Amino acid sequence: MHNLIKDILTSKVYDVATVTPLDKMQRLSKRLNVNIWLKREDLQPVFSFKLRGAYNAIAQLDVAKRTLGVVTASAGNHAQGVALSGQNLNIPVTIVMPITAPQLKVQACESRGAKVILTGNTFDDACAYANKLCKEQGLSFVHPFDNLNVIAGQGTIGKEIYEQNAHIDAIFIPIGGGGLAAGIATYIKFIAPNCKVIGVEPVDSAAMYESIKKGERVELAQVGGFADGVAVKLVGMTTFELCREHLDEIILVNTDEICAALKDIFDDTRAIAEPAGALAVAGAKKYLKKYPEQNFKNIATILSGANINFDRLRYVAERAEIGEKSEAIFAISIPEEIGSFRRFLDYIGNRSITEFNYRYTNESCATIFVGVHCNDGESEKNIIMHALQGANFKVLDLTDNEIAKSHIRYMIGGKTTQIKHERLLCFKFPERPNALKQFLAAMQSHWNITLFNYRNHGADYGRVLIGMEIVDTELDELNKFISKLGYDCTDETDNPAFTLFL
Repeated sequence: MHNLIKDILTSKVYDVATVTPLDKMQRLSKRLNVNIWLKREDLQPVFSFKLRGAYNAIAQLDVAKRTLGVVTASAGNHAQGVALSGQNLNIPVTIVMPITAPQLKVQACESRGAKVILTGNTFDDACAYANKLCKEQGLSFVHPFDNLNVIAGQGTIGKEIYEQNAHIDAIFIPIGGGGLAAGIATYIKFIAPNCKVIGVEPVDSAAMYESIKKGERVELAQVGGFADGVAVKLVGMTTFELCREHLDEIILVNTDEICAALKDIFDDTRAIAEPAGALAVAGAKKYLKKYPEQNFKNIATILSGANINFDRLRYVAERAEIGEKSEAIFAISIPEEIGSFRRFLDYIGNRSITEFNYRYTNESCATIFVGVHCNDGESEKNIIMHALQGANFKVLDLTDNEIAKSHIRYMIGGKTTQIKHERLLCFKFPERPNALKQFLAAMQSHWNITLFNYRNHGADYGRVLIGMEIVDTELDELNKFISKLGYDCTDETDNPAFTLFL
């Protein structure tokens, strides 16, 4: 242990890495009634902490080994650290990544002169191939976590946190292979043994949690791909021993909780973390809720990286509300009669509707898929359910139904043979509280609604797609009705997407 402390204190990381700020998350701190501090490792030159360990390990190699070059395996962040280190030290670098690595990280490595090889579906597959290259070409392998020089480099984060705020009561650390947690925990427990050090893992990639629980390293059969930066099947031998000795606890979080933490980080800092980068905040939130009796005043969390593909943000935004328990999703059966939608919304009250999907199926009963914004989480969801059930609506809670959240919400609809005269209209209206309810109130008419789709995307204007049963002789009446409504409207009846699928 003492040798590792010495290595942390004499690490060479500051040749390339910067001392990152420890920022207070003002909004989240106020909400949780505790000071939440965020270590901004997203501000490193490669947008993640991995540069520290990578450079420290490579800088320790002798000249002969450096000249031959280095190879590593990584899901992306360590790879970028190795690529920048090789560029800085002018040595050849080969990086093996799983084929699932985000393109953003692949391109970042190539732009720094590294040779990138994509192989296998996981980090462990890439690691096996990298070790094969070492034997064949005499290259030095820079392990992303199971290397004492790498661990020492990552441990400098713990040193900085303590120097920036010596009154931290607990530190939450994301865990993949365990290098970051091993380095920080070892240093913090040496310098401030009363400070709790808590690891955070995704529930679908909990290799360290399972290993410590069993008392030996456990290799997972498979790992989740969402938080790709910590998707490791088998933790390191060295990191396992250090984490088992120095971590107080490991807490597990799910995808929705990670997405909610991403939103919290953005709201407070305007930084966009990658999923693995938001693990620590997600874990801190869950821990505080689980153990309200803890009298913490200052909590440190680590934003470990910000290498996220932009297109992934669509998924994050969709799931963040559920992760924060601020959106409830229901399947509700209502009578298939004019006025049912309006009566249903009366029981929702002044709460915002986030989603509303419906397709006509038969004359007696309509089943709708609806999302409702909840300011008070689980308790408010239960109030809504009881109100609807008290009004004799059949209600099924789908908030935690993964198939419903990932697939069914996008598939509701389909063709029907029971509607002879259907027109499809697309309305646009200013998005504001109760906007959908006001729109439905204005839409009251004698025409039967056969299809309804609405999703609040956070834009200034909401869009609703409505199917209505209208015969040709009523078109003049319909046009007058639309004109009186005052909403922008386009007729999409002949749209090929409608004719083919609905």
